[in-house]
Amino acid sequence: MFSLRDRVALVTGASQGIGRVTALVLAEAGAAIVVAARTAPKLSELVADIEAAGGHALAVPMDVANPEQVRDGFKQALAHFGRLDILVNNAAITRDGLALRMKRDDWDAVLQINLTGAHVCIQQALAIMVKQRHGRIINVTSVVAQTGNPGQANYVAAKAGLIGLTRAIAAEIASRNITVNAVAPGFIDTPMTAPLSDAVKEALNARIPLGRMGQSRDVAAAIVFLASDEAAYITGQTLNVNGGMYMG
Repeated sequence: MFSLRDRVALVTGASQGIGRVTALVLAEAGAAIVVAARTAPKLSELVADIEAAGGHALAVPMDVANPEQVRDGFKQALAHFGRLDILVNNAAITRDGLALRMKRDDWDAVLQINLTGAHVCIQQALAIMVKQRHGRIINVTSVVAQTGNPGQANYVAAKAGLIGLTRAIAAEIASRNITVNAVAPGFIDTPMTAPLSDAVKEALNARIPLGRMGQSRDVAAAIVFLASDEAAYITGQTLNVNGGMYMG
């Protein structure tokens, strides 16, 4: 495992799924963790799990769609740990529907959390990282940002926007020793995919060369790599973690 000792990481959407496992795996690698999400009780459980394993963690209830909460959350993180080295933008929602009938509220909500929320978090992180002249930002996008997906115009647009945002910020901030990359999971076994029927899951697996859905830890391992010193010369890239489903 790559070492993140003496690093501090903030993970949004950390209450479940990929975000929760990412926080645990970052802690295993030695980082102190700030876990952020809207569900405070789940964050408390996660902090307890990290600390029980010998790690250090802080729970910061935060809705990334609320800029004031984001600012307050980053202030708490900095006050508690004194620095911030890694930001993982993982918070996301889905509100699926055919484009012809998609409600404007559903479009706005998904873009606000999945894309604008990431941008607001990046702004707060950069204010800290630029002074340190060091930082790692990892945005969690999706395979559907590259392939498209019927019934998810809002989600696909937001996740594709994250890839563009990754490249723009990477070019803008590289001179400050800050890298910005994205991880694009394929179909991962998480609470978001749990409601899918067995028939749908079988059909999905048939489209994946490795023949199975991924696990949250597969994605977390990629994030840990991009957060490490070993990835210091990688920026503006999207690392696909999809079992071969998309090879572009």
